Amino acid sequence: MGIDLELLHKIKGVIECPIPDKDIRRFDANLRLFPPFIDNDVCPLTINNTILQSCYLRNTEWACGVAVYTGNETKLGMSRGIPEPKLTAVDAMIDKLTGAIFIFQIVVVMVLGVAGNVWKDTEARKQWYVLYPEEGPWYELLVIPLRFELLCSIMIPISIKVSLDLVKSLYAKFIDWDNEMIDHETGTPAHAANTAISEDLGQVEYILTDKTGTLTENKMIFRRCCINGIFYGNETGDALKDARLLNAVASGAPDVIRFVTIMAICNTVIPIQSKSGDILYKAQSQDEDALVQAAAQLHMVFFNKNSNIFEIKFNASIIRYEVLETLEFTSDRKRMSVVVKDCQNGKIILLSKGADEAILPYAYTGQQTRMFVEAVDQYAQLGLRTLCLAWRELGEDEYQDWSLMFKEASSTLVDREWRIAEVCQRLEHDLEVLGVTAIEDRLQDGVPETIETLRKAGINFWMLTGDKQNTAIQIALSCNFVSPEPKGQLLLIDGKTEDEVRRNLERVLLTMRITTSEPKDVAFVVDGWALEIALKHYRKAFTELAILSRTAICCRVTPSQKAQLVEILKSCDYRTLAIGDGGNDVRMIQQADIGVGISGREGLQAARAADYSIGKFRFLRRLILVHGRYSYNRTAFLSQYSFYKSLVICFIQIFFSFISGVSGTSLFNSVSLMAYNVFYTSIPVLVSVLDKDLSEETVMQHPQILFYCQAGRLLNPSTFAGWFGRSLFHAIVVFIISIHAYAYEKSEMEEVAMLALSGCIWLQALVMALETNSFTILQHLAIWGNLFFFYVMNWIFSGLPSSGMYTIMFRLCRQPSYWITLGLIVAAGMGPILALKYFRYTYRPSKINTLQQAERLGGPILTLGNIEPQPRSIEKDISPLSITQPKIRNPVYEPLLSDSPNSVRRSFGSGTPFDFFQSQSRLSSSNYTRNCKDN
Repeated sequence: MGIDLELLHKIKGVIECPIPDKDIRRFDANLRLFPPFIDNDVCPLTINNTILQSCYLRNTEWACGVAVYTGNETKLGMSRGIPEPKLTAVDAMIDKLTGAIFIFQIVVVMVLGVAGNVWKDTEARKQWYVLYPEEGPWYELLVIPLRFELLCSIMIPISIKVSLDLVKSLYAKFIDWDNEMIDHETGTPAHAANTAISEDLGQVEYILTDKTGTLTENKMIFRRCCINGIFYGNETGDALKDARLLNAVASGAPDVIRFVTIMAICNTVIPIQSKSGDILYKAQSQDEDALVQAAAQLHMVFFNKNSNIFEIKFNASIIRYEVLETLEFTSDRKRMSVVVKDCQNGKIILLSKGADEAILPYAYTGQQTRMFVEAVDQYAQLGLRTLCLAWRELGEDEYQDWSLMFKEASSTLVDREWRIAEVCQRLEHDLEVLGVTAIEDRLQDGVPETIETLRKAGINFWMLTGDKQNTAIQIALSCNFVSPEPKGQLLLIDGKTEDEVRRNLERVLLTMRITTSEPKDVAFVVDGWALEIALKHYRKAFTELAILSRTAICCRVTPSQKAQLVEILKSCDYRTLAIGDGGNDVRMIQQADIGVGISGREGLQAARAADYSIGKFRFLRRLILVHGRYSYNRTAFLSQYSFYKSLVICFIQIFFSFISGVSGTSLFNSVSLMAYNVFYTSIPVLVSVLDKDLSEETVMQHPQILFYCQAGRLLNPSTFAGWFGRSLFHAIVVFIISIHAYAYEKSEMEEVAMLALSGCIWLQALVMALETNSFTILQHLAIWGNLFFFYVMNWIFSGLPSSGMYTIMFRLCRQPSYWITLGLIVAAGMGPILALKYFRYTYRPSKINTLQQAERLGGPILTLGNIEPQPRSIEKDISPLSITQPKIRNPVYEPLLSDSPNSVRRSFGSGTPFDFFQSQSRLSSSNYTRNCKDN
């Protein structure tokens, strides 16, 4: 539609559009302009005429348009949702431990409250100096329990959440600052968008990964082709250097010329001429870019696109084609076609390209397609991506009749996509298949090594891809997902009916159960059709299969199926990590416990929706083994130490109640209690974020030690019981020694309290020093400087008459008995702990202890052996998973369940539609159901 720019302000019309919805893939509307512009002529509008909110225009000098939806009525506005908060395993365990401490606190308060009231009625009233009245108020029975509630309130450290949030923010910064995770090719650093789940990185058990752009470079390179049964590039590995193909193009072989012409113009590529005269191609699909680039190298150069006119430079001549219609690619059709008119001879031609199952069945009757099937199979065996190219000449009458139907289908507001597909089917038949293209998508550097290292760490891998089965299997073999025969075995699950899928699932399950105890690497392969049936009808069996299998290859899966597979593993209490690079991976990334996005060639959709973004897949190894493991170790220590220091001071208060008539009297004054949590004990534990039990090099060389994090060995009820017992033991030591030491000197109770507080601070400083594995200057300053700070603060308070501690610290520090008593407290408190630690390190060392000793001695570690995780049980019932409407955390990519017949008419004053953005996804898939062993 051409309109004079001077008349734009006079344009008026109506847009008939659906009511606002959140389907970003569809916009079925019509445009009607009022006179004098195209009176009553309907112009269909689709998502290709639509620019979504937050999108950016590129390579566009100007555009004019109409705002159809605004505010929260935009598609992205309606898709906004509040993502569900992700609770880490450590947070869940801390919550359970907090609940247990709370119950213990209530029991202690009730027991001591009852004991206090009994003692008051039996003993205290007999003492004249207590001055209890004969009859008190009605709430007298609650006074003592409430006193003990105040004393025991510090059992649960309120500051633990603040401390955890602070250190988790530091963990995220460590990832952002890691220079070894910068992709030097693009300058992309790693980034942590979620600061709350770093420790979960160290407990990952399953990684679900996309293939294209994640494991591969997403740099498509045209490698081979088969034209009319002749294979090009098989000898040289590069068809563009095959002399036979170059000679065929030079001699003008008709089939070869048509084949290359389809490569050049059956696409949505935009050619742009640079200042130097070079032609640059802007393509949304890397496959299309590779085909156009290859056609240009074969002298079929697509150099200009002016409205609907495509200009091709072939040798010295220029060929012009008028694009009459574009039949866009959809995931259901799996092909794209264009109807063009040769401007030289006026012939109308249909050009098509697509997956083999979307092209070969529609070949004209009598054409032999066996050679193309063999070509597709051969290229898939090499891990190449394949597309079939075909064409058909159309009659003028046939095209005109079809064009009217296509225009009518494009103008409907109800079931537009289905009706367009039906009309396209009427044209895309009796095709003459010309050949097959094979495009290579190279593996990223370090992918096989990364997967091998993480598998040694006990992490299982699932590949979820929309590619065909053979291609996915070859990529899996090349990047160490599965081992080739005889070490490895692939089990195929396919079928189009429930009965076929059930039989295959039973066969694979039986094989898995038999080979579970064997060292053989067994993996299963399932395609999208069989997966949908399995999830819908045989969920429990598939869940058992997921638990038994360490590796899975899921082919031709949709974004919703990716999210469902993540949900299945999460329902078995596995910690999952999903990694991808494209918009089709967003649902999977948001559904997983940890989402990692790769800032790749498909944009930043995955990276922006993920918890962590990295430049290349190989950085995942460092993200998990180094940052994840350190984060888990540090968080486990910090949380348990926070409980320990609070329990010590609380137990001392409880013990003091036994010599104070169970009255709930506090041994320490309010200033000491406040400073204890805020100043005296908070700084050393925060600096523990710098602690490293093992060097980064050792961790990367021995990834199997990650199992200690996966199994929660450092934070569980057993380890917490150890810290609980340590706090109780230290409280007994401090209280008994303090009371007895100063009982002989008849000291004031304030001095006893200060001695007990000093003993606590000394013990905690030594505990921090004992639990620290790698000392830095900051850690020394935090531990010993904090001890010095304790005395400075108390000397200041001792000089203030109103502090309640006037001259106490001055008197204590001058008494030798004070320092002798502190020595006794340290010896009695730390002696048994040191003995136990020495016994464990000497006679029952863990794998980590062995590595620590090797690092200190500088000796090599030959082998640590395998650390196998415990198998999971599948006895618990797993909630059903819906196939048609999966539960996802971000509804942006949730398709509409049905089209609403309701539509709205929105008038506008000026503007015109501008056909700019066209979205295409590419799925190359195959339906071959053959035994994977033969591949």
